[in-house]
Amino acid sequence: MKKHALFLVIFFPLLFYGHYSLADGYTSPSYFSEDIAYCSYMILANGMPIGETAGDKSSGGRESEEPGKPVEAKQGVDDEEEYAEEVEAVADPLESFNRAMFKFNDKLYFGVLKPVARGYRAILPEEVRISVRRFFSNAATPVRLINCALQGKVKGIGVEPARFLINTTIGVCGFFDPAKAFCNMKAQEVDFDQTLGRYGMEPMMYINWPILGPSSVRGTLGLIGDTGFDPSTYLISPLIKVGISSYEGVNETSLTIGEYEDLKESALDPYIAVRDAYFQNRESKLKEQ
Repeated sequence: MKKHALFLVIFFPLLFYGHYSLADGYTSPSYFSEDIAYCSYMILANGMPIGETAGDKSSGGRESEEPGKPVEAKQGVDDEEEYAEEVEAVADPLESFNRAMFKFNDKLYFGVLKPVARGYRAILPEEVRISVRRFFSNAATPVRLINCALQGKVKGIGVEPARFLINTTIGVCGFFDPAKAFCNMKAQEVDFDQTLGRYGMEPMMYINWPILGPSSVRGTLGLIGDTGFDPSTYLISPLIKVGISSYEGVNETSLTIGEYEDLKESALDPYIAVRDAYFQNRESKLKEQ
């Protein structure tokens, strides 16, 4: 038990630091959860998150024209060539390494993260856990504000400080979101990965990091940048930061249990499903700019 606790304290922050999810307007800088979570959302249907669906991989990799309706797989050379072209469009020269890391992260999820998150979920009601999510989103305001400024998003530059002021005061340190509920001010969905993409940098190639999960060369630089933009990186001791980030990761996972499992069951090859959904997620965010 002590070994498991030590494992959580050391590694969960790496897995979840800068967590971001589109659910409930929450957008802060962590990558495994928007990206594994988004991959789950997209195959059901994330960076995973909400509202868009990916193709049904179990039906020959073809996209469903109607969400939730099975797609009849077409047999023959044309179907195989179409699927091959889709896969080859994703640069993955490190596939052997990435697949090994995918298996490692998968075992980490089912062996450590999920059991802890399930226990935590049994203790706290969903309303409380959603409020905790809002708190961490509010604390990530500086990261979003800096990226809004770098991307020239004038509206975002005004919205983020206003949201922070309202939610920190009336919203009780961000546990509630009156800025969204009463003023229709939503958190901006921005990060440094998007910022680099806006200035023309390509993802370059896919990398599945141990602990951190799906990423790319640009995504890795984005994570480093967002970490540097976060004031808590400099204001809180590393040990306390590790504990806080670990708790944030467990809380977020408790709200999304089952999505990754559905992803694996729905996909012909879960590794390819996660990889493709990651790139679709990042591309969709750039197009929203």
